[in-house]
Amino acid sequence: MIFAAATNNAKKLKEIKRILSALGHDAKTLRELGIEIEIEENGTTFAENAVIKAKAIAEICKMPTISDDSGLEVDFLDGAPGVYTARYAGENATDDDNINKLLNALNGVEKEKRTAAFVSSVCLYIPTETGEDTSVVCTGKCEGWIGWERIGDGGFGYDPIFMVGDTSYSQMSAEEKDAISHRGKALRLLGEEIAKITF
Repeated sequence: MIFAAATNNAKKLKEIKRILSALGHDAKTLRELGIEIEIEENGTTFAENAVIKAKAIAEICKMPTISDDSGLEVDFLDGAPGVYTARYAGENATDDDNINKLLNALNGVEKEKRTAAFVSSVCLYIPTETGEDTSVVCTGKCEGWIGWERIGDGGFGYDPIFMVGDTSYSQMSAEEKDAISHRGKALRLLGEEIAKITF
């Protein structure tokens, strides 16, 4: 099955396509579909934002669309940065800006209190000519903790400081990360739902 992928994030898109491919599916990028749009993510949860993005793109391209909204929840910070993960240090923040702000916020905090989780909500939105659209949302979670400094050179975003045991996301191969990651878990759950749908 071929889906539209509702993201302009090249690194996230690469991960989504890789995981979907392992499930026997493919995804077309917004560029391949000739769509240039920035969608306002004004939901209060990852699931709400995933639906907002998938619906917006599905209505434009008229094909089943998959979106992902994900982020990091740090227990010591009462769940922050949460839905603001990508813009934690400001609207135009870089990955380094966000990491630096988080490390500063946890400065002096002992390991036992640095627990965190990456969460991903993925949405499949299927538009219909009758307007009776269908949407399915699945959520995956990976528990870990925030390290003291950047470790590894793979991945993207907060991967260098998100630790699972003694290993950061950035130190893992693509296959190792996909097997345990929040996005991998969410997309595999969605794959099970896709198998139940008649397109």
